[in-house]
Amino acid sequence: MKKINLLKEVLSHEVFPALGCTEPIAVALAAAAAAAEIEGDPDDIRIVVDPGVYKNGLAVTIPNSGDERGNLLAGVMGALIKRPDLRMELLSSAEPGVVDRAKKLIREKRASISYDPRKTGLYIEVEVCSGPSRARAIVEGGHTNLVLLEKNGTVILKRQKPDPPKKAQKSYREVLKESTVSDLIDLVEAMDAEDLSSIRFGVEMNRQASEAGRKLKKVGYYVSRIVEQGLLQNDVVSSCKVLTASAADARMAGLNVPVMASGGSGNQGIVAILVPDNVGRHFQVEEKRILQSIALSHLMNSYIKCFTGNLSPICGCAIAAGVGAAVAIVYQLDGRDLNKITLAVNNLISDLGGMLCDGAKGGCALKVVSSTDSAIRAAYMALNDCGIREAEGFVGQTAEETIRNFSRISRVGMAKVDATILEIMKEKMI
Repeated sequence: MKKINLLKEVLSHEVFPALGCTEPIAVALAAAAAAAEIEGDPDDIRIVVDPGVYKNGLAVTIPNSGDERGNLLAGVMGALIKRPDLRMELLSSAEPGVVDRAKKLIREKRASISYDPRKTGLYIEVEVCSGPSRARAIVEGGHTNLVLLEKNGTVILKRQKPDPPKKAQKSYREVLKESTVSDLIDLVEAMDAEDLSSIRFGVEMNRQASEAGRKLKKVGYYVSRIVEQGLLQNDVVSSCKVLTASAADARMAGLNVPVMASGGSGNQGIVAILVPDNVGRHFQVEEKRILQSIALSHLMNSYIKCFTGNLSPICGCAIAAGVGAAVAIVYQLDGRDLNKITLAVNNLISDLGGMLCDGAKGGCALKVVSSTDSAIRAAYMALNDCGIREAEGFVGQTAEETIRNFSRISRVGMAKVDATILEIMKEKMI
């Protein structure tokens, strides 16, 4: 039985370029996959998603849409573009007229979206019709994981989620969930040149997105203005906040610039990558060590989401990517010190554990700023042996135990939170 390379599996499946918020783009991808199987333009499009996807794509701006918003428009655009081969960057190929055609289908009620409250994981189902022809696509378990494709009732593709393991072989997600932080450090210390190049490419991509976002008068701009006015010190913490907020501004505004995602989320990729990169540069850490720390950040982000789920009631930028960034900083400066890594995890989760996710929108940049600030503070305290310990609150003796405890709160204790948020959001849309 061939042993999987866990780092490469995570980098392949969960760290990828994404143009726009990943949930509506995943809807567009599913629609494109279905529409590519039929001749001519679709005349009817029906989309069903899980509550998390519905929430995350309800109010976010769609790239190349002229500042229009929402999953439904993204899905219809994807169905008209018919380029599933472009994966999470498919809306980059939107030609003039696509948005008007998409809006016409929606206006004529020939396209609709709803959510199925019974779906608890990432789920997107799209049925596209053109005359007598119809096709159906299902993406499940991951933003790019196409598990079913049908044409006129005939199955073209069918597979399990997230990827079918060979007999008696565990999926990479199962292996990741059973790993320890020490195991993840082993992986990054065995990185090859291909892995390092991949991480470096993600850093460059997200820095370019941040540069694009600086031109917008949004959160990143105002954080930088506060620094210029002397209300915040001009230091590495502030520069990290400006970097991450500006990149999130670019994404949430629908600018035509991709970012490298982490754990399937672009905003999480911004925090997981740019925070350890900028801190490492500030402390003149050698490049290889910085890249290894970013790989560890990706692994921690994905590891936490094995417990909390891809889309949870809690902001993933905080309790997944923020934790990843904090652990990465500790690793850069003190290496494999598991006691300090545990303190960093405890510090951040104790600080931001209650930050709610109310869908993707411009306000996400504010949460990115908070996550950035908390990650650096959590790491700095941990590096000085200061932090929240087992006797306090819900944190555990180890980083792994704290993450499991918090997952229980998120999945069980907050089970009704998403439904309540969705009710409020839907009432606002009426």
